[in-house]
Amino acid sequence: QVQLVESGGGSVQAGGSLSLSCTASRDDSTLYYMGWFRQAPGKEREGVALIAREGSTSYADSVKGRFTISRDNQKNTVYLQMNSLKPEDTAMYYCAAGRAPMGYLLARPGLVRQWGQGTQVTVSS
Repeated sequence: QVQLVESGGGSVQAGGSLSLSCTASRDDSTLYYMGWFRQAPGKEREGVALIAREGSTSYADSVKGRFTISRDNQKNTVYLQMNSLKPEDTAMYYCAAGRAPMGYLLARPGLVRQWGQGTQVTVSS
């Protein structure tokens, strides 16, 4: 089984920046799409950003223009640079991987094949 290990996150004031990274324990076909979901207390898990192995990306409307996803296939690692953070970005962020078409995967957490353990992002106003 592939393990996804996240790092980064933490606390920041609104308008600040944070970065997340996630490394897979080995390469695997389920890592074709990698990215991030988040879940705030009392809310459903939602897709944030995904990136395909060949580099195409998809973002939730709420983070477009503020977050940037990238990946290093040689290192089996995906990154999320988060700028202009808002209090509503506060959530547990989960690394995710799957093979479903990116648009479907971003909207349907149930299609995710691999999950990380999560890392907390807290944005204060």
